[in-house]
Amino acid sequence: MVIPCPWCGDRENIEFKYGGSAQVAYPADPASVDDATWARFVFFRPNPKGKMAERWVHTAGCRRWFSLVRDTMTHEITPS
Repeated sequence: MVIPCPWCGDRENIEFKYGGSAQVAYPADPASVDDATWARFVFFRPNPKGKMAERWVHTAGCRRWFSLVRDTMTHEITPS
C-alpha cells in the first residue's frame, strides 16, 4: 500500500504507523471520567466497512502526524 505523506510525497506503508480512527475524541475533562468511559475510549474503536478517517504518522520520514480517508475494503486513500 502506498500512503501519500503531505510533506514527503508517496511512500510505502512500511514507513508509517497507524494512529487509529481520526473520529475518536479525547475526553473533555479526563479527571472526571469513570472507568467504564475510559475503557470505551481506550479499547473500543469503529471498524466500518468502507471509508474511514484515520490518523497516521510518518515514522521513517518527517515524523509528522496527518489524517487521511481510507476505504477499508479496497485500501483506496483520499487525503483529508
